[in-house]
Amino acid sequence: MLRTGPRNLITDVAGLRVGNAADAAIKSGVTAILCDEPAVASFQVLGGAPGTRETDLLEPHNSVEAINAVVLSGGSAFGLDAASGVQAFLREQGVGFEVGGFRVPIVPAAILFDLKNGGDKNWGRYPPYRELGYSAVQSAALDFEIGTAGAGTGALSAGLKGGLGSASTALESGVTIGALAAVNPVGSVTVGRSRHFWAAPFEIGDEFGGLDYPSPMPRDASDIRLKFRDAGTGGNTTIAVIATDAVLTKAAAKRLAIAAHDGFARAIWPSHTPADGDLVFALATGKSGIALSPNDAIDLYAAAGATMARAISRGVFAASPADGDLFPAWSTRKD
Repeated sequence: MLRTGPRNLITDVAGLRVGNAADAAIKSGVTAILCDEPAVASFQVLGGAPGTRETDLLEPHNSVEAINAVVLSGGSAFGLDAASGVQAFLREQGVGFEVGGFRVPIVPAAILFDLKNGGDKNWGRYPPYRELGYSAVQSAALDFEIGTAGAGTGALSAGLKGGLGSASTALESGVTIGALAAVNPVGSVTVGRSRHFWAAPFEIGDEFGGLDYPSPMPRDASDIRLKFRDAGTGGNTTIAVIATDAVLTKAAAKRLAIAAHDGFARAIWPSHTPADGDLVFALATGKSGIALSPNDAIDLYAAAGATMARAISRGVFAASPADGDLFPAWSTRKD
C-alpha cells in the first residue's frame, strides 16, 4: 500500500524547501522552490499557452546540469519578474553557477494567468512580482501553506477556486517523490458539478475529502466545463514541480516531467488545451543516493502521475474563501 511522506508535501524530498508570498489586494502571489544544493532538472510543456523563463537550458542536450531554484508565479507575463527577486536573494548568498569568475543563480520560472480574478491589478509602473519573489524565497522552509497561498492565491478552475497543492509518496525502493502544483486550469477538477474529485482513485486516506467517485456517476460527468469560455488562449494554466531524492540523469528528469503530466490528465478535465500553459518542472536532488533499477524506475514514473494528481486535488480542496472571489471555494460547495 502506498503511503505519503511525513508532511505529505514536496519537501518530503530531501534537499528542497518551499516559500510563499502573496498580495491579497491583487489576488496573486509567488511560490519559490529552493534547492539546498544544485539539483538535476528538466521540464515538459504540454499546454498550448506557456509563459516561461530559463527553460531552454533544462533540455537534456544543453550544458547546465543543475539548478538552484524554481519559481511558480501568478501575474501572467508580469509574473516572470518573480525569478529576478529569487535570483537577487541567491546572489546575496553567493549561490549560483560559476562561470568566468562570477556566480549566476539558475532560476527557471513559469507563470499562470490570474489577471481576470477580481483582484486590483492597478499596481502602478512596475508589477510587484520581483519583490514577491524575494519574499517567497526568504521564507523557504520545510513546512508551507497550501490552498489559497503563493502562486495559487488567485488561481481559479472551472466553477471553483484553484490553489496551491502538494503531495508526496514514499516508495518501496526507498526513494521519495513529491509534487507541487499551482492549479489554475480552464477545465474542472471535480466530476460534473459534484464535490467529487476526478483524482479520487489515487487519494491516500482522506487527503482531499475521502469522497471517492459519485455513485452513480452523474450524467454530466463527461460534459466539458470550462472556466471562461470567452477567455481565449493564455487565460489559464496549471504549473507544477515533480521532485525526487533518487539519483537521475538530466534525460531521466525529462522523462519524469513527462510522466507527471499524466497526473494533469487524471485530475483535470479537460487538460493540456490550447488555452492552458500546462508545464511541469522535474527536480532530482539525489539525496537518497539510490540509482533506480529499471523496474523501480517504472514505479517512480507511475508514482509521478499519481502524486501529481493528488497535489492538484489538494490545492483545490484546501482553497479558502476571500472577499471579491469570482468562484466559491470547494469547502463551501454542497452536493
